[in-house]
Amino acid sequence: MALCEAAGCGSALSWPRLLLFGDSITQFSFQQGGWGASLADRLVRKCDVLNRGFSGYNTRWAKIILPRLIRKGNSLDIPVAVTIFFGANDSALKDENPKQHIPLEEYAANLKSMVQYLKSVDIPENRVILITPTPLCETAWEKECIIQGCKLNRLNSVVGEYANACLQVAQDCGTDVLNLWTLMQDSQDFSSYLSDGLHLSPKGNEFLFSHLWPVIEKKVSSLPLLLPYWRDVAEAKPELSLLGDGDH
Repeated sequence: MALCEAAGCGSALSWPRLLLFGDSITQFSFQQGGWGASLADRLVRKCDVLNRGFSGYNTRWAKIILPRLIRKGNSLDIPVAVTIFFGANDSALKDENPKQHIPLEEYAANLKSMVQYLKSVDIPENRVILITPTPLCETAWEKECIIQGCKLNRLNSVVGEYANACLQVAQDCGTDVLNLWTLMQDSQDFSSYLSDGLHLSPKGNEFLFSHLWPVIEKKVSSLPLLLPYWRDVAEAKPELSLLGDGDH
């Protein structure tokens, strides 16, 4: 309190937020060179990037926990953007991985339900970005499955069906969408984008960031730099620069 009285505290700073919601590919995105870490670096002093990735989760579980992650609040709490990135686990083959598998129709319905929930807590469709699952490199992922003592439990053709469903939900709901499944396969050898056939390699993280950033940038372009550049701080009375309404 003494510090606040001495400085004459200004109004609390409102720090915008970008929410990343997804499975392991989102959870791991804050690792060195990860696409989430790259977003956080690009947006430092403009926007906090929140990682809400849950390894192994599918859309059935995601739909249940979303209201625990974000609720209706004051306008300052509304994220400037939300990414929803699921499908890698939903598209697992039912016979080989029944716990994570979600039927295609339910996957689409769950995505739509999450977009509708966000709208109900004042996050409009134009702030939501759906991301399709990445393609699957079956030969590499089968090796991982064998190490784990199971058969190949995913197929790229099936993942493609889920990616198409994600695209359709985005079209129906009016959200932005990043079609990673197709974009990555435009390259002759997309396996280099994947570390184990499923999760992103450093090159894959770079690829995702390079395609996602232009979409995010449109939604955050008006955000100011929070607090003045150090050369602009008044030398004699810094509080004039640091406590006023013109924080940017």
